[in-house]
Amino acid sequence: MLMPKKTKQRKEMKGRRRGTATRGYKLSFGTIGLQSLDPASITSRQIEAARKCLARVVRRNGKLFIRVFPARPKTKKPAETRMGGGKGNPEFWTCKVRAGTMIFELSGVEPTEARKVLKSAGHKLPIHTKVVEKEENSVF
Repeated sequence: MLMPKKTKQRKEMKGRRRGTATRGYKLSFGTIGLQSLDPASITSRQIEAARKCLARVVRRNGKLFIRVFPARPKTKKPAETRMGGGKGNPEFWTCKVRAGTMIFELSGVEPTEARKVLKSAGHKLPIHTKVVEKEENSVF
């Protein structure tokens, strides 16, 4: 699973995920991609589940680009613990995703097949997503 090698702080504050993405919202590497429609926190396990779903189709003939990385630790207190006693220990890693963020991109795969597999990978994530294609004549 994805996780950072080293971080500055062991624990982070929750923060907020308001607004739309101002960066990472366009197709940069592939020809077709999966874009988030909601702000959310995606765990490394959810990214891995979607990646496995996409990797089955991509195989050797295409390329998969993962545009998000889980670098934020989420803490949890042990079960049946009373209130107080400080913050819990880091349990898993997440990434903050705003509305409009490009999550995955594919290249070198048939568009009909890519659309289908991106839609099924979107079901593995806790947010609403849409499949975005690059227009041939557009200049970014």
